[in-house]
Amino acid sequence: MNRYYYDMHLHSCLSPCADNDNTPNNIAGMATICGLNIIALTDHNTCKNCPAFFEACKRYGLIGVAGCELTTSEDIHVICLFEELEDAMAFDADLQGHRVLIKNRIDIFGDQLILDGEDNLIGTEDNFLSNATDLSVEDVPEYVSRFNGICYPAHIDRQSNGIIAVLGTFPETPHFDIVEINRREKAEEYIRDYHLEDKRVVVSSDAHYLTDMRDKENYFELDDEPYSAAKVRKELFKLLKNEGTLT
Repeated sequence: MNRYYYDMHLHSCLSPCADNDNTPNNIAGMATICGLNIIALTDHNTCKNCPAFFEACKRYGLIGVAGCELTTSEDIHVICLFEELEDAMAFDADLQGHRVLIKNRIDIFGDQLILDGEDNLIGTEDNFLSNATDLSVEDVPEYVSRFNGICYPAHIDRQSNGIIAVLGTFPETPHFDIVEINRREKAEEYIRDYHLEDKRVVVSSDAHYLTDMRDKENYFELDDEPYSAAKVRKELFKLLKNEGTLT
Protein backbone atom coordinates (compact mmCIF):
# COMPACT_ATOMS: atom_id res chain seq x y z
CA MET A 1 0.00 0.00 0.00
CA ASN A 2 1.32 3.45 -0.91
CA ARG A 3 0.08 6.96 -0.30
CA TYR A 4 -1.31 8.88 -3.26
CA TYR A 5 -1.92 12.56 -2.59
CA TYR A 6 -4.98 13.82 -4.42
CA ASP A 7 -7.24 16.65 -5.49
CA MET A 8 -10.50 15.34 -6.95
CA HIS A 9 -12.11 18.67 -7.87
CA LEU A 10 -10.30 20.82 -10.43
CA HIS A 11 -11.58 23.08 -13.20
CA SER A 12 -9.99 23.81 -16.56
CA CYS A 13 -10.39 26.80 -18.87
CA LEU A 14 -13.56 25.14 -20.17
CA SER A 15 -15.41 25.98 -16.97
CA PRO A 16 -16.94 29.45 -16.81
CA CYS A 17 -15.26 31.61 -14.19
CA ALA A 18 -12.11 29.46 -14.43
CA ASP A 19 -8.95 31.16 -15.60
CA ASN A 20 -7.78 30.65 -19.19
CA ASP A 21 -4.39 29.68 -17.74
CA ASN A 22 -6.04 26.53 -16.34
CA THR A 23 -5.07 24.46 -19.35
CA PRO A 24 -4.72 20.69 -18.97
CA ASN A 25 -0.93 20.89 -19.07
CA ASN A 26 -0.75 23.82 -16.66
CA ILE A 27 -3.02 21.98 -14.22
CA ALA A 28 -0.83 18.88 -14.44
CA GLY A 29 2.31 20.98 -14.00
CA MET A 30 0.92 22.78 -10.96
CA ALA A 31 -0.26 19.48 -9.47
CA THR A 32 3.31 18.20 -9.77
CA ILE A 33 4.65 21.30 -8.02
CA CYS A 34 2.06 20.76 -5.26
CA GLY A 35 3.24 17.18 -4.79
CA LEU A 36 -0.02 15.58 -5.91
CA ASN A 37 -0.28 12.14 -7.51
CA ILE A 38 -3.97 11.75 -8.43
CA ILE A 39 -6.07 14.58 -9.85
CA ALA A 40 -9.57 14.72 -11.30
CA LEU A 41 -10.84 17.19 -13.88
CA THR A 42 -14.39 18.19 -12.98
CA ASP A 43 -15.53 20.98 -15.26
CA HIS A 44 -19.10 22.22 -14.96
CA ASN A 45 -21.53 19.90 -16.78
CA THR A 46 -18.96 18.66 -19.31
CA CYS A 47 -16.05 16.25 -19.75
CA LYS A 48 -14.84 17.68 -23.06
CA ASN A 49 -11.37 18.62 -21.81
CA CYS A 50 -10.81 15.21 -20.19
CA PRO A 51 -9.07 13.63 -23.23
CA ALA A 52 -6.50 16.44 -23.24
CA PHE A 53 -6.24 16.22 -19.46
CA PHE A 54 -5.43 12.50 -19.66
CA GLU A 55 -2.63 13.24 -22.14
CA ALA A 56 -1.24 15.95 -19.87
CA CYS A 57 -1.37 13.73 -16.79
CA LYS A 58 0.47 10.96 -18.61
CA ARG A 59 3.13 13.45 -19.67
CA TYR A 60 3.67 14.51 -16.06
CA GLY A 61 3.47 11.03 -14.56
CA LEU A 62 0.17 11.71 -12.77
CA ILE A 63 -2.93 9.55 -12.41
CA GLY A 64 -5.72 11.45 -14.14
CA VAL A 65 -9.40 10.88 -13.40
CA ALA A 66 -12.15 11.99 -15.78
CA GLY A 67 -15.20 13.64 -14.29
CA CYS A 68 -17.47 16.63 -14.13
CA GLU A 69 -19.29 18.78 -11.61
CA LEU A 70 -22.94 18.33 -12.44
CA THR A 71 -25.48 21.00 -11.49
CA THR A 72 -28.83 19.50 -10.52
CA SER A 73 -32.21 21.09 -11.15
CA GLU A 74 -32.10 22.30 -7.53
CA ASP A 75 -28.74 24.05 -8.20
CA ILE A 76 -26.81 21.48 -6.15
CA HIS A 77 -23.31 20.60 -7.33
CA VAL A 78 -22.46 16.88 -7.51
CA ILE A 79 -19.04 15.44 -8.37
CA CYS A 80 -19.24 12.65 -10.97
CA LEU A 81 -16.15 10.48 -11.57
CA PHE A 82 -15.40 7.72 -14.07
CA GLU A 83 -12.70 5.07 -14.04
CA GLU A 84 -12.58 4.90 -17.85
CA LEU A 85 -12.25 7.93 -20.12
CA GLU A 86 -14.60 6.29 -22.63
CA ASP A 87 -17.36 6.10 -20.00
CA ALA A 88 -16.85 9.75 -19.13
CA MET A 89 -17.19 10.79 -22.76
CA ALA A 90 -20.33 8.68 -23.23
CA PHE A 91 -21.73 10.35 -20.10
CA ASP A 92 -20.80 13.75 -21.51
CA ALA A 93 -22.58 13.08 -24.79
CA ASP A 94 -25.75 12.01 -22.99
CA LEU A 95 -25.62 14.82 -20.43
CA GLN A 96 -25.84 17.44 -23.18
CA GLY A 97 -29.47 16.41 -23.67
CA HIS A 98 -30.19 17.36 -20.05
CA ARG A 99 -28.67 20.83 -20.21
CA VAL A 100 -30.72 24.01 -20.46
CA LEU A 101 -28.99 25.83 -23.30
CA ILE A 102 -28.37 29.52 -22.68
CA LYS A 103 -25.80 31.44 -24.70
CA ASN A 104 -22.61 32.10 -22.77
CA ARG A 105 -21.77 35.73 -22.00
CA ILE A 106 -18.04 35.72 -22.64
CA ASP A 107 -17.72 39.26 -21.28
CA ILE A 108 -19.10 38.06 -17.93
CA PHE A 109 -18.25 34.38 -17.57
CA GLY A 110 -15.21 33.77 -19.80
CA ASP A 111 -14.36 31.87 -22.97
CA GLN A 112 -15.08 28.16 -22.14
CA LEU A 113 -12.13 26.79 -24.14
CA ILE A 114 -11.77 23.21 -25.43
CA LEU A 115 -8.12 22.20 -25.88
CA ASP A 116 -6.10 19.29 -27.21
CA GLY A 117 -3.32 17.46 -25.39
CA GLU A 118 -0.81 20.14 -26.39
CA ASP A 119 -3.05 22.95 -25.05
CA ASN A 120 -3.99 24.04 -28.56
CA LEU A 121 -7.45 25.51 -28.98
CA ILE A 122 -9.75 23.12 -30.84
CA GLY A 123 -13.13 24.60 -29.97
CA THR A 124 -15.30 26.55 -27.59
CA GLU A 125 -18.54 25.79 -25.76
CA ASP A 126 -21.09 28.35 -26.93
CA ASN A 127 -23.68 27.74 -24.22
CA PHE A 128 -23.18 28.60 -20.56
CA LEU A 129 -22.03 25.52 -18.67
CA SER A 130 -22.76 26.27 -15.01
CA ASN A 131 -26.53 26.59 -15.05
CA ALA A 132 -28.82 23.85 -13.76
CA THR A 133 -29.61 20.73 -15.76
CA ASP A 134 -33.02 19.03 -15.73
CA LEU A 135 -31.70 16.23 -13.49
CA SER A 136 -32.77 16.35 -9.85
CA VAL A 137 -30.44 15.28 -7.07
CA GLU A 138 -32.65 12.19 -6.73
CA ASP A 139 -31.93 11.30 -10.37
CA VAL A 140 -28.17 11.70 -10.36
CA PRO A 141 -26.82 8.55 -8.61
CA GLU A 142 -28.72 6.14 -10.87
CA TYR A 143 -27.96 8.25 -13.93
CA VAL A 144 -24.21 8.31 -13.26
CA SER A 145 -24.16 4.58 -12.48
CA ARG A 146 -25.50 3.88 -15.98
CA PHE A 147 -22.10 5.04 -17.22
CA ASN A 148 -20.15 3.06 -14.59
CA GLY A 149 -19.44 6.20 -12.61
CA ILE A 150 -19.71 7.25 -8.99
CA CYS A 151 -20.97 10.54 -7.57
CA TYR A 152 -21.15 12.49 -4.34
CA PRO A 153 -22.23 16.00 -3.23
CA ALA A 154 -19.61 18.69 -3.75
CA HIS A 155 -18.37 21.16 -1.11
CA ILE A 156 -21.13 20.49 1.43
CA ASP A 157 -19.50 23.06 3.74
CA ARG A 158 -20.12 25.96 1.37
CA GLN A 159 -23.14 28.20 0.95
CA SER A 160 -22.87 28.32 -2.82
CA ASN A 161 -24.45 25.23 -4.45
CA GLY A 162 -23.82 22.94 -1.48
CA ILE A 163 -26.49 20.32 -0.82
CA ILE A 164 -26.96 21.42 2.81
CA ALA A 165 -27.13 25.11 1.96
CA VAL A 166 -29.70 24.48 -0.76
CA LEU A 167 -31.91 21.96 1.07
CA GLY A 168 -31.30 23.09 4.64
CA THR A 169 -30.26 19.58 5.67
CA PHE A 170 -28.53 16.49 4.33
CA PRO A 171 -31.29 14.32 2.81
CA GLU A 172 -31.73 10.65 3.62
CA THR A 173 -32.34 9.97 -0.06
CA PRO A 174 -30.71 9.61 -2.41
CA HIS A 175 -28.03 7.72 -0.51
CA PHE A 176 -24.44 8.93 -0.84
CA ASP A 177 -21.53 7.04 0.70
CA ILE A 178 -19.14 9.98 0.24
CA VAL A 179 -19.31 13.73 0.77
CA GLU A 180 -16.84 16.37 -0.34
CA ILE A 181 -15.56 19.00 2.08
CA ASN A 182 -13.77 22.07 0.78
CA ARG A 183 -11.99 22.84 4.05
CA ARG A 184 -10.77 19.94 6.16
CA GLU A 185 -11.16 21.96 9.37
CA LYS A 186 -14.93 22.02 8.73
CA ALA A 187 -15.29 18.23 8.48
CA GLU A 188 -15.83 17.43 12.16
CA GLU A 189 -18.42 20.19 12.54
CA TYR A 190 -20.46 19.10 9.52
CA ILE A 191 -20.28 15.41 10.37
CA ARG A 192 -21.54 16.16 13.89
CA ASP A 193 -24.19 18.76 13.05
CA TYR A 194 -25.72 16.87 10.12
CA HIS A 195 -25.29 13.30 11.44
CA LEU A 196 -22.95 12.19 8.67
CA GLU A 197 -21.02 9.66 10.72
CA ASP A 198 -21.75 6.98 8.11
CA LYS A 199 -20.24 9.08 5.33
CA ARG A 200 -16.67 9.05 4.12
CA VAL A 201 -15.03 12.40 3.40
CA VAL A 202 -13.05 13.56 0.39
CA VAL A 203 -11.31 16.94 0.76
CA SER A 204 -10.72 18.83 -2.49
CA SER A 205 -9.94 22.37 -3.59
CA ASP A 206 -12.52 23.21 -6.30
CA ALA A 207 -9.68 25.15 -7.92
CA HIS A 208 -10.70 27.54 -10.71
CA TYR A 209 -7.24 29.17 -10.75
CA LEU A 210 -3.83 27.54 -10.64
CA THR A 211 -3.10 29.44 -7.44
CA ASP A 212 -6.14 27.79 -5.80
CA MET A 213 -4.50 24.37 -5.94
CA ARG A 214 -3.18 23.16 -2.59
CA ASP A 215 0.01 21.44 -1.52
CA LYS A 216 -0.25 17.73 -0.77
CA GLU A 217 -2.18 16.96 2.40
CA ASN A 218 -5.02 14.54 1.67
CA TYR A 219 -4.24 11.05 0.43
CA PHE A 220 -5.55 7.64 -0.50
CA GLU A 221 -3.69 4.47 0.47
CA LEU A 222 -3.73 2.18 -2.55
CA ASP A 223 -2.29 -1.15 -3.59
CA ASP A 224 -0.25 -0.39 -6.72
CA GLU A 225 1.66 -3.63 -7.42
CA PRO A 226 2.40 -4.39 -10.19
CA TYR A 227 2.40 -0.67 -10.95
CA SER A 228 0.48 0.91 -13.79
CA ALA A 229 -1.72 3.98 -14.02
CA ALA A 230 -4.66 1.74 -14.86
CA LYS A 231 -3.98 -0.38 -11.76
CA VAL A 232 -3.90 2.68 -9.49
CA ARG A 233 -7.07 4.06 -11.03
CA LYS A 234 -8.80 0.70 -10.61
CA GLU A 235 -7.78 0.50 -6.94
CA LEU A 236 -8.91 4.09 -6.43
CA PHE A 237 -12.40 3.31 -7.71
CA LYS A 238 -12.59 0.20 -5.56
CA LEU A 239 -11.85 2.47 -2.61
CA LEU A 240 -14.39 5.08 -3.65
CA LYS A 241 -17.02 2.39 -4.08
CA ASN A 242 -16.87 1.70 -0.35
CA GLU A 243 -14.28 -1.07 -0.42
CA GLY A 244 -11.68 0.73 1.70
CA THR A 245 -10.95 3.63 4.08
CA LEU A 246 -10.49 7.22 2.91
CA THR A 247 -7.77 9.22 4.67
